[in-house]
Amino acid sequence: MARIVIDPITRIEGHLRIEVDVKDGKVVDAYSSGTMVRGFELILKGRDPRDAWAFTERACGVCTTVHALASVRTVEDALKITVPPNAELVRNLMFCAQYMQDHVVHFYHLHALDWVDVVSALKADPKKTSELAQSISNWPKSSPKYFADLQKRLTAFVNSGQLGIFANGYWGHSAYKLPAEANLMAVAHYLEALEWQKEIVKVHTIFGGKNPHPNYLVGGAACSVNIEEANALNAERLAYVGTLFDQAREFIEQVYIPDLLAVASFYKDWGGIGGGLTNYLAYGDLPTNGYADVAKFKLPRGIILGRDLSKVHEVDGHDVEQIKEFITHSWYDYEAGDKVGLHPWSGETKLKYSGPKPPYDHLDVSKKYSWLKTPRWKGQPMEVGPLSRMLVAYASGNKEVQETVGLVLKKLNVPVAALFSTLGRTAARGIETLLISGWSKDFYSQLLSNIKNGDTRMFNNEKWDPETWPAEAKGVGMTEAPRGALAHWIVIKDKKIDNYQLVVPSTWNASPRDDKGQMSAYESSLIGTPIKDPEKPLEILRTIHSFDPCIACAVHLYDEKGTYVHQVQTF
Repeated sequence: MARIVIDPITRIEGHLRIEVDVKDGKVVDAYSSGTMVRGFELILKGRDPRDAWAFTERACGVCTTVHALASVRTVEDALKITVPPNAELVRNLMFCAQYMQDHVVHFYHLHALDWVDVVSALKADPKKTSELAQSISNWPKSSPKYFADLQKRLTAFVNSGQLGIFANGYWGHSAYKLPAEANLMAVAHYLEALEWQKEIVKVHTIFGGKNPHPNYLVGGAACSVNIEEANALNAERLAYVGTLFDQAREFIEQVYIPDLLAVASFYKDWGGIGGGLTNYLAYGDLPTNGYADVAKFKLPRGIILGRDLSKVHEVDGHDVEQIKEFITHSWYDYEAGDKVGLHPWSGETKLKYSGPKPPYDHLDVSKKYSWLKTPRWKGQPMEVGPLSRMLVAYASGNKEVQETVGLVLKKLNVPVAALFSTLGRTAARGIETLLISGWSKDFYSQLLSNIKNGDTRMFNNEKWDPETWPAEAKGVGMTEAPRGALAHWIVIKDKKIDNYQLVVPSTWNASPRDDKGQMSAYESSLIGTPIKDPEKPLEILRTIHSFDPCIACAVHLYDEKGTYVHQVQTF
């Protein structure tokens, strides 16, 4: 039995280490380790709760908005603040823009190269590539000359010996299946997506002043409406928002989704690999009748247990018996010991850890081996992310989701069971993006209608004065980051933050085993994965990247030496 170590495994930032044991060409055990410690909770203690969003939003530069959204909601929940309808719509539009940008970037720049062989594109016939592209889409950039010019640029790039953004890939690996023409088309769209993604985030600059980290506001939205005012949300800027969403939907429908289906058609066997856990959690989002009316969310809230789509279980962040974090295998201490689980309102984050220092040669997985805590819902591990959201929505009876899922399964000619897999996660992300691109237009139209009818309210200042607050208050703010269920919990005492805890998607998915030995999503999903070449474990990258791992909001400070052991070179 051989141990393979991949550190870091993420493409956009590090902090995630995966170790697997391989026997007879398959993964028989797996361990996920967050290699840095988070201290945001300590930074927030004693601050004005209305300022928390500005700190928590900087937990990550990739999600950009979702931590701010969770933060303002947790304060609003604690202080019983209801935001105006227009503010909810603006938040929804910023949410939609974030998802469209993030999911497209994930597919092309963080995950596609697990399936696309860049160097193989040099052998492609530009004419046949053009024919392939035109057979699956009406996207205008698909002429033979366009692909021939790109191929020449790529050839010069490769021949220079400086692959740049394409360095360290496992090019030529036997697990790659796409024909050369499909590879060339995918590389072309990889580069186009780099340019496109800069445009859709302008929605954030219009509503929130900037991107990344746009401005949010407890009680509403950080923008005002005045159709005639140059420095407000005026007619010109509102029209531009509509144009940006139109352009986004065009790219998603004509480039992203056709590419996703084309690539997936060559890797249908991955519909039976990487399933892992059978429990799925989604907090839901995109309210259509105020955040309090959970039943009217576009993305429903709920839990699927044992892949049973006939029943959706309720999840309640206020119930102190439902969600708890454990540290049995995490480099933390709890006052009550390592076996106890704590609800986030009672959560503890201590940077002074009394146990043995984390090893960076090989993990001692019989003890503590990660800086991530281990969250559980009623003691059970959960997978979170696009697949969880689509499954909960499907099981909840959302007709749009059911129809779109059915259409994709039919086009790929795979059964429903294929969703519970590495391929299923990647497909679910595309399905979700397509749905959200349509919902964004609905929210946009509703916002315009409200404004035309004279409703320009964006802020509720009823509870803005701290003198109106109770001596103590508790709140939870839930949302769905692109990577999965995200929630913040706050305890306010004497007008200041007394405790603040973040339980983020990667904490659910990437955490170590709990006190019962139950694996979390990453570890569980790798069991049984076939490995053709232990020196180039491309298959491990495929499954872990299907979750879209981003560990920045889960971990934050290097160890005292700031070093790690790089066992396998990854891209």
